[in-house]
Amino acid sequence: MIEGAARCWPKVSGGAFFAVRYPFCFFITPRYTPPVRQVIRVSNEICLELVKHAQKQPREECCGLLAGEGGVITRVLAARNAAEEKTKNYEIAPEELFQLMRETRGAGLRLMGIYHSHPNGNNEPSARDIERAYYPDVAYFVLSPHADALQRIRAFAIREKVVNELDIHVV
Repeated sequence: MIEGAARCWPKVSGGAFFAVRYPFCFFITPRYTPPVRQVIRVSNEICLELVKHAQKQPREECCGLLAGEGGVITRVLAARNAAEEKTKNYEIAPEELFQLMRETRGAGLRLMGIYHSHPNGNNEPSARDIERAYYPDVAYFVLSPHADALQRIRAFAIREKVVNELDIHVV
């Protein structure tokens, strides 16, 4: 036996595996399984309302909260964009944010998402969006006000600056 070859053989228990041969040793690697994307469920009326809000002022970013129950987003809580540069950024004033949170709890709903539009680019999270994703347990929706957009509504999970796109299931 070649010296050191025994250390190249990890113990494997169960599962579907195949061996990849390298000179003088074998490595056991798991079969590739494509990642399964998480799903966010949204009512059709909510999707229509989001697109309508993004189109209302297509040159400025719109924003708001999304609430629901039973794992389905059922309510849009539109907010005023308080950012200085509304064409590039969005911000919900703290007083309005707290009021919308109280309204959500008062209706027996839970916060499930935060949305805003990108009037001047792709509807995917910007570096600023990722930096300011303070709620790791909600979905971040990025809207496009443009009728020719490939996807008008996209949703993302943003946790610890890692972005994963979510599948939106309309119910």
